[in-house]
Amino acid sequence: MWLAEAEGGSNLLMSLAPFLLMFVVFYFLLIRPQQKKSKNRNSMLRALSKGDKVTTIGGLHGTIAEITDDTIVLKVNDVTRLTFDRSAINNVTARTTEPKSE
Repeated sequence: MWLAEAEGGSNLLMSLAPFLLMFVVFYFLLIRPQQKKSKNRNSMLRALSKGDKVTTIGGLHGTIAEITDDTIVLKVNDVTRLTFDRSAINNVTARTTEPKSE
């Protein structure tokens, strides 16, 4: 009687093992890298500052003229200024080094 219950428990574990292994593989190959990428992007968006040269998701290059919590105004040339959502920024091409005031 006890032996049959023990065999049934290990049989259940053996039948679930491929699913557990598949979940672990998916976690390390798909979920974890996506979480890292999202974390890096969010930190890049938080670190944006006035004067940074950026590229938008659409490929527009410009310099940040104004920045708020949700929007960014890009200076494209001497006359043109365009407003974008902060999430539309794809990457920073050059950071400004603001002088420290003492």
